[in-house]
Amino acid sequence: MISLRQHAISLIAVFLALAVGLFLGSGFVGDRVNSITGTSRDRLGDVEKQRDDLNEQVNAANSFGAAVAPRLIAGTLRGDSVLVVTAPGAAEADVDAVKESISGAGGRFAGQLAVTDTLVRDQKAEELRTIVDQTIPGGTTLRSELTDSGGRVGDLMGALLLHADAQSAASTDDVRLGLQALREGGFVDYADGALSAADLVVVVTGDALSEDAGAQGQLTARMAAAMAARAQGGVLVGRTGSTAGGSPVAVVRSDPSLGNAVSTVDNVDQQTGRITTMLVLQQEADGHTAAYGTGAGARAITVGGGSGPAA
Repeated sequence: MISLRQHAISLIAVFLALAVGLFLGSGFVGDRVNSITGTSRDRLGDVEKQRDDLNEQVNAANSFGAAVAPRLIAGTLRGDSVLVVTAPGAAEADVDAVKESISGAGGRFAGQLAVTDTLVRDQKAEELRTIVDQTIPGGTTLRSELTDSGGRVGDLMGALLLHADAQSAASTDDVRLGLQALREGGFVDYADGALSAADLVVVVTGDALSEDAGAQGQLTARMAAAMAARAQGGVLVGRTGSTAGGSPVAVVRSDPSLGNAVSTVDNVDQQTGRITTMLVLQQEADGHTAAYGTGAGARAITVGGGSGPAA
């Protein structure tokens, strides 16, 4: 029998799928009509009206999602603690919504760690390498195959703040010294006394990166995957459109080794994406990793929902 959760998620997913298709279609039709005749304004107007009507339905679906979200996610993270990591460009509204959802899902918010432009731009790679090498927690070995800045710092931060079992490998002193060194180097920021060990991690990013972003997407993606590997699971989330170019979500989805380490959600600015993020964390805790949303590379729109775009 179909549960309320499955039915509600599928309904929201259908509206979002229709919205994506019609928005893309209306743009294509408009371009074609204008380029061929330049006079078919009635046809273009009809398409725009259809788009506006569907947009109203999507807004209604989002309102519906907001109304049923508490019931859909209730208890999904009961007993789990979740660390929120923010990348430069992450929208404050998205971060706040994720934190509220963690609480609504019955999870414990373990704090917020912000990575800086200095880190993602890899501006002080040698200094970062030195800090990582000198602050590895006692009894911990970082993965030797992780030689890039993103992988190494993600592995270190995961060793300091995350755990895949009931006990953390890092002592309180190791955590304090390691995080303090990273903050003094300008690589991360956080509020004193506001971070604690967590079972799961959510890495929040923003929109698609600009063309001059270089390898920022690669670094953030590798950092997220390395942190998730130290935890019971993790998810990398971005806004609608975050699968374009070399964005972190796009990088993960194009690299099977990263895609097997951390799940992705590409529409955290939408209610469905926020619900999906909580359901994905539950899946991650059970050992399942996947890609969700409406962008390129998504395997489904949401957990238990309809199929997503082709990879």
